Amino acid sequence: MIVGGGIVGTATAYALARTRPDLRVVLAEKESGLARHQTGHNSGVIHSGVYYRPGSLKARFATEGARRMAEFCAEHGLPHEPTGKVIVATESAELPRLHALHERGLANGIPVRLIDVGELREREPHVAGLRALFVPTAGICDFGAITETYAKLAADAGTEIWTSAEVTAITRLGDVAVVSTRRGDVEARCVVTCAGLHGDRVAALAGAPPASRVVPFRGEYYQLAAGREHLVCGLVYPVPDPRFPFLGVHLTRMIAGGVHAGPNAVLAPRREGYSWWPVDPVDVAGLLRYPGFWLLARRHWRQGAVEVWRSLSRRAFALSVARLVPEITVADLEPAPPGVRAQALLPDGGLADDFLIEESPLAVHVLNAPSPAATASLPIGEEIARRVAARF
Repeated sequence: MIVGGGIVGTATAYALARTRPDLRVVLAEKESGLARHQTGHNSGVIHSGVYYRPGSLKARFATEGARRMAEFCAEHGLPHEPTGKVIVATESAELPRLHALHERGLANGIPVRLIDVGELREREPHVAGLRALFVPTAGICDFGAITETYAKLAADAGTEIWTSAEVTAITRLGDVAVVSTRRGDVEARCVVTCAGLHGDRVAALAGAPPASRVVPFRGEYYQLAAGREHLVCGLVYPVPDPRFPFLGVHLTRMIAGGVHAGPNAVLAPRREGYSWWPVDPVDVAGLLRYPGFWLLARRHWRQGAVEVWRSLSRRAFALSVARLVPEITVADLEPAPPGVRAQALLPDGGLADDFLIEESPLAVHVLNAPSPAATASLPIGEEIARRVAARF
């Protein structure tokens, strides 16, 4: 039984269909369709793995996933464009971090290279910077369409896909788990919980409350106005702050056309908080009761205040974008749909910087799978499938 119909859940179903066709698999999604949250609310960027600590799951799976995602899109006729990416240092203080990213990328087996201002201008004529890192393996795609394809391939192999099937309880009965959903009960020898924004709660239903807690961070986007899309040719990113698992406000050409700017990162007032209102008192109270939240707030309140101000002020947001492309002004930015990132917060106040996959007697739990999980979905799904298969 797989709980969660985002890209990780459907990739797991697809992997099980390929490796263990003898198993009966049911996937339950609480929404009326698949990919309705993190998977369907992102910029569609195929990340290369350049940011992540060598040897980590993110580094290994993103590097492999970027290559395989391009192959999967080509095999199944899905939209994909190998745009490449530039990570731009706009001030001298960022140059050491840019060089560190270069070394990290090489350590992860990615053919990155540093480029000077001249080559940067050739690739992105309107971008300002002192130096940049060129990442040729980055690209763009449609993760919603990929999720639907995973689900179709799994369903063709016998997987049952249940939508509008929110899980309400998981009860252990001997060596099986009885999973109660809005569409009925299922007895399962193994449950995979990959419920994204509700991942910690579903794991708790399965009798394995994690030490971490999901914190919902809303990412707000703008899009460049018609006639201004020519200012960006591909993917343009700032040098990220290594203290945070966020990449900073960047500019991305979209697979369906247009250019998005963003996202920022503000605490959402509820697990699925795509706007400032309404506030869910249960979600807020649960966060305030968690000791790690106060440690996080004390450590990063200044950056949090900056993000809130950038959320409230389009001018402040435009200034962040203009660091990369000085020609962009407030008038060039139009609101675009936001997304909400399910980020695991640890008891010590740290934000988990790697994928978290844990196991309990009858379940495998995905407790942290934000970006680059979509890029890495094929190897993540296979890793979960391997852990499931070991139980049979």
